[in-house]
Amino acid sequence: MGEIEELRVFLAVAREASFAGAARTLGLPAPSVTRAVAALEARLGVQLFLRTTRRVSLTPAGADYAAQVAPLLEGLGSAAEELRERHGDLAGLIRLNAPIGFGAETLPAAIASFRREHPQVTFSVLLSDSFVDSVDDSFDLAIRISVAPRDAASIWRRICRVDRILAAAPDYLEARGVPAHPDDLADHACIGHDVRARGESWELRRDGAVARIRAGAELAANNAALMAGLALAGQGIVMLPRFMLEADLDRGALVRVLPGWQPPELWLTLYYPPLERIPARLKLFSEHVERHVTQSGKFGS
Repeated sequence: MGEIEELRVFLAVAREASFAGAARTLGLPAPSVTRAVAALEARLGVQLFLRTTRRVSLTPAGADYAAQVAPLLEGLGSAAEELRERHGDLAGLIRLNAPIGFGAETLPAAIASFRREHPQVTFSVLLSDSFVDSVDDSFDLAIRISVAPRDAASIWRRICRVDRILAAAPDYLEARGVPAHPDDLADHACIGHDVRARGESWELRRDGAVARIRAGAELAANNAALMAGLALAGQGIVMLPRFMLEADLDRGALVRVLPGWQPPELWLTLYYPPLERIPARLKLFSEHVERHVTQSGKFGS
Protein backbone atom coordinates (compact mmCIF):
# COMPACT_ATOMS: atom_id res chain seq x y z
CA MET A 1 0.00 0.00 0.00
CA GLY A 2 1.40 3.40 -0.97
CA GLU A 3 1.99 6.31 1.36
CA ILE A 4 -1.09 8.25 0.24
CA GLU A 5 -3.30 5.19 0.74
CA GLU A 6 -1.80 4.72 4.19
CA LEU A 7 -2.74 8.30 5.01
CA ARG A 8 -6.31 7.71 3.80
CA VAL A 9 -6.53 4.65 6.04
CA PHE A 10 -5.08 6.62 8.99
CA LEU A 11 -7.69 9.37 8.61
CA ALA A 12 -10.51 6.84 8.24
CA VAL A 13 -9.49 5.16 11.51
CA ALA A 14 -9.33 8.58 13.17
CA ARG A 15 -12.84 9.46 11.93
CA GLU A 16 -14.39 6.12 12.88
CA ALA A 17 -12.39 5.69 16.10
CA SER A 18 -12.24 2.06 15.07
CA PHE A 19 -10.09 -0.14 12.87
CA ALA A 20 -13.10 -2.30 12.01
CA GLY A 21 -15.22 0.76 11.22
CA ALA A 22 -12.53 2.16 8.94
CA ALA A 23 -12.29 -1.19 7.16
CA ARG A 24 -16.04 -1.16 6.51
CA THR A 25 -15.96 2.45 5.27
CA LEU A 26 -13.04 1.83 2.94
CA GLY A 27 -14.13 -1.62 1.79
CA LEU A 28 -10.84 -3.17 2.92
CA PRO A 29 -10.06 -6.27 4.97
CA ALA A 30 -9.51 -5.40 8.63
CA PRO A 31 -5.92 -6.80 8.66
CA SER A 32 -5.01 -4.48 5.76
CA VAL A 33 -6.12 -1.46 7.80
CA THR A 34 -4.12 -2.61 10.82
CA ARG A 35 -1.01 -3.19 8.70
CA ALA A 36 -1.31 0.20 6.98
CA VAL A 37 -1.46 2.09 10.28
CA ALA A 38 1.41 0.03 11.72
CA ALA A 39 3.52 0.77 8.63
CA LEU A 40 2.78 4.49 8.87
CA GLU A 41 3.68 4.56 12.58
CA ALA A 42 6.91 2.67 11.87
CA ARG A 43 7.89 5.05 9.08
CA LEU A 44 7.14 8.15 11.20
CA GLY A 45 8.61 6.68 14.40
CA VAL A 46 5.57 7.97 16.32
CA GLN A 47 2.56 6.25 17.91
CA LEU A 48 -0.57 7.66 16.29
CA PHE A 49 -3.30 5.78 18.16
CA LEU A 50 -4.06 4.58 21.66
CA ARG A 51 -5.62 1.14 21.37
CA THR A 52 -7.81 -0.44 24.02
CA THR A 53 -10.23 -3.36 23.88
CA ARG A 54 -13.15 -0.92 23.62
CA ARG A 55 -11.98 2.00 21.52
CA VAL A 56 -9.27 3.60 19.45
CA SER A 57 -8.27 7.23 19.96
CA LEU A 58 -5.61 9.54 18.57
CA THR A 59 -2.53 10.32 20.59
CA PRO A 60 -1.62 14.02 20.82
CA ALA A 61 0.94 13.44 18.06
CA GLY A 62 -1.66 11.59 16.00
CA ALA A 63 -4.16 14.45 16.40
CA ASP A 64 -1.56 16.99 15.27
CA TYR A 65 -0.64 14.84 12.28
CA ALA A 66 -4.29 14.32 11.28
CA ALA A 67 -4.93 18.07 11.38
CA GLN A 68 -1.97 18.62 9.03
CA VAL A 69 -2.55 15.84 6.49
CA ALA A 70 -6.37 15.99 6.20
CA PRO A 71 -6.48 19.26 4.17
CA LEU A 72 -3.54 18.07 2.05
CA LEU A 73 -5.36 14.88 1.04
CA GLU A 74 -8.56 16.83 0.41
CA GLY A 75 -6.62 19.17 -1.85
CA LEU A 76 -5.14 16.24 -3.76
CA GLY A 77 -8.61 14.82 -4.30
CA SER A 78 -9.95 18.16 -5.52
CA ALA A 79 -7.00 18.63 -7.85
CA ALA A 80 -7.48 15.15 -9.32
CA GLU A 81 -11.21 15.74 -9.85
CA GLU A 82 -10.61 19.15 -11.44
CA LEU A 83 -8.01 17.63 -13.78
CA ARG A 84 -10.38 14.83 -14.83
CA GLU A 85 -13.19 17.31 -15.46
CA ARG A 86 -10.91 19.62 -17.44
CA HIS A 87 -10.09 16.73 -19.74
CA GLY A 88 -13.68 15.63 -20.19
CA ASP A 89 -14.09 12.97 -17.48
CA LEU A 90 -17.38 13.71 -15.70
CA ALA A 91 -17.76 10.26 -14.14
CA GLY A 92 -19.39 10.25 -10.73
CA LEU A 93 -22.60 10.08 -8.75
CA ILE A 94 -25.24 12.83 -8.47
CA ARG A 95 -27.36 12.40 -5.33
CA LEU A 96 -30.57 14.21 -6.21
CA ASN A 97 -33.58 15.25 -4.14
CA ALA A 98 -36.77 16.62 -5.72
CA PRO A 99 -40.52 17.03 -5.09
CA ILE A 100 -42.61 13.95 -5.92
CA GLY A 101 -44.87 15.56 -8.52
CA PHE A 102 -42.04 17.34 -10.30
CA GLY A 103 -39.86 14.26 -10.13
CA ALA A 104 -42.43 11.94 -11.63
CA GLU A 105 -43.43 14.43 -14.33
CA THR A 106 -40.07 15.84 -15.39
CA LEU A 107 -37.05 13.92 -14.13
CA PRO A 108 -37.37 10.66 -16.14
CA ALA A 109 -36.97 12.46 -19.47
CA ALA A 110 -34.42 14.95 -18.10
CA ILE A 111 -32.17 12.29 -16.58
CA ALA A 112 -32.52 9.96 -19.58
CA SER A 113 -31.55 12.62 -22.10
CA PHE A 114 -28.63 13.75 -19.92
CA ARG A 115 -27.30 10.20 -19.53
CA ARG A 116 -27.49 9.63 -23.28
CA GLU A 117 -24.88 12.39 -23.58
CA HIS A 118 -23.00 11.52 -20.36
CA PRO A 119 -23.47 7.81 -19.57
CA GLN A 120 -20.60 7.90 -17.08
CA VAL A 121 -22.72 10.02 -14.69
CA THR A 122 -24.85 7.97 -12.28
CA PHE A 123 -27.84 9.09 -10.22
CA SER A 124 -29.38 8.34 -6.86
CA VAL A 125 -32.80 10.06 -6.64
CA LEU A 126 -34.98 10.56 -3.58
CA LEU A 127 -38.38 12.22 -4.07
CA SER A 128 -39.95 14.14 -1.19
CA ASP A 129 -42.58 16.86 -0.91
CA SER A 130 -40.95 18.46 2.13
CA PHE A 131 -40.36 22.16 1.55
CA VAL A 132 -36.78 22.83 2.63
CA ASP A 133 -34.44 25.58 1.51
CA SER A 134 -31.10 23.88 1.90
CA VAL A 135 -29.35 20.57 1.47
CA ASP A 136 -26.91 18.77 3.71
CA ASP A 137 -24.20 16.24 2.97
CA SER A 138 -26.83 13.65 2.03
CA PHE A 139 -27.43 15.26 -1.39
CA ASP A 140 -25.40 16.93 -4.11
CA LEU A 141 -28.40 18.74 -5.56
CA ALA A 142 -31.93 19.50 -4.38
CA ILE A 143 -34.73 20.80 -6.59
CA ARG A 144 -37.36 22.80 -4.74
CA ILE A 145 -40.64 24.46 -5.63
CA SER A 146 -41.05 27.12 -2.97
CA VAL A 147 -40.96 30.85 -2.32
CA ALA A 148 -38.04 32.79 -3.78
CA PRO A 149 -34.75 31.93 -2.04
CA ARG A 150 -33.71 34.25 0.77
CA ASP A 151 -30.98 32.23 2.50
CA ALA A 152 -27.72 34.03 1.79
CA ALA A 153 -25.75 31.11 3.25
CA SER A 154 -27.05 28.63 0.66
CA ILE A 155 -25.83 28.12 -2.89
CA TRP A 156 -28.84 28.27 -5.17
CA ARG A 157 -29.82 28.73 -8.79
CA ARG A 158 -33.30 30.08 -9.54
CA ILE A 159 -34.70 28.50 -12.72
CA CYS A 160 -38.23 29.80 -13.39
CA ARG A 161 -41.50 30.85 -11.84
CA VAL A 162 -43.98 28.06 -11.12
CA ASP A 163 -47.58 29.13 -11.70
CA ARG A 164 -50.19 27.84 -9.26
CA ILE A 165 -53.94 27.68 -9.78
CA LEU A 166 -57.08 26.65 -7.92
CA ALA A 167 -59.08 23.82 -9.49
CA ALA A 168 -61.88 21.36 -8.75
CA ALA A 169 -63.90 18.69 -10.52
CA PRO A 170 -67.09 19.84 -12.32
CA ASP A 171 -69.30 17.49 -10.31
CA TYR A 172 -67.93 18.90 -7.04
CA LEU A 173 -68.69 22.47 -8.14
CA GLU A 174 -72.13 21.44 -9.31
CA ALA A 175 -72.86 20.01 -5.88
CA ARG A 176 -71.24 22.70 -3.71
CA GLY A 177 -71.50 25.77 -5.94
CA VAL A 178 -68.92 27.82 -7.85
CA PRO A 179 -67.06 30.33 -5.63
CA ALA A 180 -67.30 33.92 -6.88
CA HIS A 181 -64.98 35.40 -4.22
CA PRO A 182 -62.32 33.96 -1.89
CA ASP A 183 -64.70 34.52 1.04
CA ASP A 184 -66.95 31.85 -0.52
CA LEU A 185 -64.22 29.25 0.04
CA ALA A 186 -65.23 29.09 3.71
CA ASP A 187 -68.14 26.93 2.56
CA HIS A 188 -65.95 24.58 0.54
CA ALA A 189 -63.57 21.67 1.10
CA CYS A 190 -60.21 23.30 0.43
CA ILE A 191 -57.65 20.51 0.32
CA GLY A 192 -54.62 21.65 2.28
CA HIS A 193 -50.97 20.75 1.82
CA ASP A 194 -48.57 20.39 4.71
CA VAL A 195 -45.66 18.09 5.53
CA ARG A 196 -47.62 16.87 8.58
CA ALA A 197 -50.98 16.89 6.75
CA ARG A 198 -52.37 19.55 9.10
CA GLY A 199 -53.49 22.02 6.46
CA GLU A 200 -52.19 25.36 5.28
CA SER A 201 -53.11 29.01 4.83
CA TRP A 202 -53.95 30.14 1.29
CA GLU A 203 -53.24 33.70 0.23
CA LEU A 204 -54.92 35.09 -2.90
CA ARG A 205 -54.38 38.52 -4.47
CA ARG A 206 -56.19 40.63 -7.08
CA ASP A 207 -55.68 44.32 -7.86
CA GLY A 208 -54.08 44.98 -4.48
CA ALA A 209 -56.73 43.13 -2.50
CA VAL A 210 -55.53 40.21 -0.35
CA ALA A 211 -57.62 37.32 0.93
CA ARG A 212 -56.45 34.59 3.32
CA ILE A 213 -58.21 31.26 3.70
CA ARG A 214 -57.49 28.33 5.97
CA ALA A 215 -57.32 25.13 3.92
CA GLY A 216 -57.33 21.57 5.20
CA ALA A 217 -60.22 21.53 7.66
CA GLU A 218 -61.91 18.66 5.77
CA LEU A 219 -58.95 17.20 3.87
CA ALA A 220 -55.19 17.67 4.14
CA ALA A 221 -52.25 15.72 2.77
CA ASN A 222 -48.48 15.86 2.55
CA ASN A 223 -48.39 14.76 -1.08
CA ALA A 224 -49.37 16.93 -4.05
CA ALA A 225 -50.22 13.97 -6.30
CA LEU A 226 -52.65 12.66 -3.69
CA MET A 227 -54.25 16.09 -3.44
CA ALA A 228 -54.72 16.23 -7.21
CA GLY A 229 -56.29 12.77 -7.10
CA LEU A 230 -58.71 13.86 -4.38
CA ALA A 231 -59.76 16.85 -6.48
CA LEU A 232 -60.31 14.58 -9.50
CA ALA A 233 -62.46 12.34 -7.29
CA GLY A 234 -64.72 15.32 -6.52
CA GLN A 235 -63.55 15.80 -2.96
CA GLY A 236 -62.69 19.48 -3.00
CA ILE A 237 -60.66 22.40 -4.34
CA VAL A 238 -56.89 22.26 -4.63
CA MET A 239 -54.20 24.90 -5.08
CA LEU A 240 -51.32 23.27 -6.94
CA PRO A 241 -48.72 24.04 -9.62
CA ARG A 242 -50.34 24.34 -13.03
CA PHE A 243 -48.08 21.70 -14.59
CA MET A 244 -49.60 19.06 -12.29
CA LEU A 245 -53.18 19.84 -13.32
CA GLU A 246 -52.88 20.96 -16.94
CA ALA A 247 -53.69 17.61 -18.58
CA ASP A 248 -56.84 17.21 -16.46
CA LEU A 249 -57.86 20.81 -17.18
CA ASP A 250 -57.42 20.23 -20.92
CA ARG A 251 -59.69 17.18 -20.91
CA GLY A 252 -62.29 18.83 -18.67
CA ALA A 253 -61.78 16.58 -15.66
CA LEU A 254 -60.90 19.69 -13.65
CA VAL A 255 -61.89 23.35 -14.06
CA ARG A 256 -60.22 26.46 -12.71
CA VAL A 257 -61.67 28.18 -9.67
CA LEU A 258 -61.35 31.94 -9.04
CA PRO A 259 -59.08 32.48 -12.06
CA GLY A 260 -58.79 36.22 -11.40
CA TRP A 261 -57.17 35.66 -7.99
CA GLN A 262 -53.48 34.75 -7.88
CA PRO A 263 -51.54 32.89 -5.18
CA PRO A 264 -48.04 34.15 -4.26
CA GLU A 265 -45.52 33.07 -6.86
CA LEU A 266 -43.35 30.04 -6.30
CA TRP A 267 -40.00 29.35 -7.93
CA LEU A 268 -38.27 26.27 -9.20
CA THR A 269 -34.84 26.51 -7.62
CA LEU A 270 -31.75 24.30 -7.51
CA TYR A 271 -29.89 24.11 -4.20
CA TYR A 272 -26.36 22.85 -3.60
CA PRO A 273 -24.43 22.07 -0.43
CA PRO A 274 -21.99 24.83 0.64
CA LEU A 275 -19.20 23.73 -1.70
CA GLU A 276 -16.11 25.76 -2.54
CA ARG A 277 -16.36 24.49 -6.12
CA ILE A 278 -19.39 22.88 -7.74
CA PRO A 279 -18.31 19.76 -9.71
CA ALA A 280 -18.61 19.99 -13.47
CA ARG A 281 -21.18 17.18 -13.67
CA LEU A 282 -23.46 19.16 -11.31
CA LYS A 283 -23.04 22.32 -13.38
CA LEU A 284 -23.82 20.45 -16.61
CA PHE A 285 -26.85 18.69 -15.16
CA SER A 286 -28.15 21.96 -13.67
CA GLU A 287 -27.91 23.63 -17.08
CA HIS A 288 -29.59 20.60 -18.64
CA VAL A 289 -32.50 20.75 -16.16
CA GLU A 290 -32.92 24.48 -16.83
CA ARG A 291 -33.10 23.92 -20.61
CA HIS A 292 -35.47 20.99 -20.21
CA VAL A 293 -37.82 22.92 -17.92
CA THR A 294 -37.86 26.20 -19.85
CA GLN A 295 -38.31 24.49 -23.23
CA SER A 296 -41.26 22.47 -21.93
CA GLY A 297 -43.30 25.65 -21.34
CA LYS A 298 -45.18 23.98 -18.49
CA PHE A 299 -44.01 25.98 -15.51
CA GLY A 300 -44.06 29.73 -16.05
CA SER A 301 -41.52 32.36 -16.93
